[in-house]
Amino acid sequence: MARGPLQGVRILDLTHVWAGPLSTRILGDLGAQVVKIEAKMGRGPRVFPVEPLGGFIGGEHGPEPYNSNAVFVKLQRNKQSVALDLKSEHGRQTFLELVEHADVVIENFSARAMSRLRLDYNYLKRANPKIIHVAMPGFGLNGPYNDRVAFGPTVEPMSGLTQVMGYSPDEPRSTAMALPDPIAAVHAVSAVLTALRKRELTGKGELVEMSLHESAVAAHGTWIVESQLQGNIERMGNRHPSMAPHGIYQCRGEDQWIAIACRDDTDWKALCSLIDKVGQEVWTLADRQHFHDEIDQRLEEWTLALDPELVAQTLQKLGIPAGHVRATTHMTDDEHVQSRGFFVPLERGTPIPGNPIKMSGISSEDWTSCPPLGSDNRKVLSDWLGYSDERIEGMYDAGVIADRPPK
Repeated sequence: MARGPLQGVRILDLTHVWAGPLSTRILGDLGAQVVKIEAKMGRGPRVFPVEPLGGFIGGEHGPEPYNSNAVFVKLQRNKQSVALDLKSEHGRQTFLELVEHADVVIENFSARAMSRLRLDYNYLKRANPKIIHVAMPGFGLNGPYNDRVAFGPTVEPMSGLTQVMGYSPDEPRSTAMALPDPIAAVHAVSAVLTALRKRELTGKGELVEMSLHESAVAAHGTWIVESQLQGNIERMGNRHPSMAPHGIYQCRGEDQWIAIACRDDTDWKALCSLIDKVGQEVWTLADRQHFHDEIDQRLEEWTLALDPELVAQTLQKLGIPAGHVRATTHMTDDEHVQSRGFFVPLERGTPIPGNPIKMSGISSEDWTSCPPLGSDNRKVLSDWLGYSDERIEGMYDAGVIADRPPK
């Protein structure tokens, strides 16, 4: 597994979808030994009737399409896979044995799922009093909404973000990008590290509860406070309440755009010195907001004749924030990204985002790709629990563990 400062920390990963798997991927990138406990059908069927959301890694489903699901694969590097049936008593008891040797159990099931499996914190701490159980249900373990199913796009409007998204006062927008998920993932990493540090001081494990909803609300706190103090916030599209001009402008070429932010009078004067008749240099912020449409029109007349990278470089030299709006498919072509080696071709030549944390002892050179389903059944059960080959074979025969989905 990856070398890093969390070497020696053992994590049992029961997470699914995005928020949970991203958190454990980060922990694995930092050196923790992450064992993904997954269901036989957790990656989908043996044969996909249609191409899954996000397609197949490398563009082809291959002989084992369930191991090629791109959305799944990109989140599972630096992990081991044990396909264990937690709904069987044999599988449940095996999991509790693994808990005895683990530091952390992390899951983002619904609030009652772990208790229905008889694997909630009350059971986990009997197996290991020092275990840290991180629970990430959509709306927490209690409260009126705790039994609701939650996904990022449905939680996002409840977080306050949709209130400020949109291009007119009457048109709220959802990003449709499930932003609460990666926000919650980063919170979960912090929760794990904090709980591990606390255990060093107290010698005790504990239940750490966090919700997808509250993680998203925490990220949008300033808007909530402003709304409480001043009433509803105006939806402004790409414009900004305290900067003008501010927006996205079309450049030369098909679907080429530049983002420009004029922060203050200094930026404005620099812009006026560069672009003829963009506006009057003496205009204040209020003036620029009033004439925003006219400024935008003149700005775009200028940007339309130029390559977005040239626009960005020209404005940056004057100290004006500007950046090329990169389409996802072109992101890996960015010379800056390439020079830093951020994307790593771990999965069949497909570039995968690397670790944004740069520090000694962390490198993509020793990372491992997403493991095939159940590929570490033998290794984990023998290394952690001392199971014999005969015992493991018996578990395969009984359907307690597997290395492929059922037919």
